[in-house]
Amino acid sequence: MTTRADIEELISKVSLGDRVAFSALYDATSGKLFAVCLRVLKNRSEAEDALQDVYIRIWNKADRYAVTGHSPMTWLITVARNLSIDRLRARRTDDVDLDATADLIEKSPGPEAVSIATSEQRRISVCFDELPADRAEAVRAAYLDGATYQTLADRFDVPLNTMRTWLRRSLLSLKECLSR
Repeated sequence: MTTRADIEELISKVSLGDRVAFSALYDATSGKLFAVCLRVLKNRSEAEDALQDVYIRIWNKADRYAVTGHSPMTWLITVARNLSIDRLRARRTDDVDLDATADLIEKSPGPEAVSIATSEQRRISVCFDELPADRAEAVRAAYLDGATYQTLADRFDVPLNTMRTWLRRSLLSLKECLSR
């Protein structure tokens, strides 16, 4: 069991670049600091990586530890906890929740899309105006309202095959008009 004074002495030796003291500090404290990392990150492999970063930080910043009457383990645990929280925050920004972002997407079309749709609507209306009125009405009923050929044939009092011909020729006329 390492005492408080022993850990303080090891930290002060580490601040001077003593590798043997660093190894002893690691042996004395790694179990507790790993538990801190694991509790925050809740992922063993990530906690192991975090623990390695914790000891790199301790090696680089040991000279900043000041004996203040507080336990040196408090300083070490604070380093481990803060680094783990930083990793947790970085993980949260990397993992984008697609369900949450779906709510952020604007559902209404933008100005450009509205402008294009309005222009296309005008073109289609002009092309429909070129069709005879009964054929334009039949195309709208068939393809927009879902009316069957037989229903349309009955409504316009024409044979079924005539209705099919009307619709086919009307679609060809619309296609030709829209390609101009």
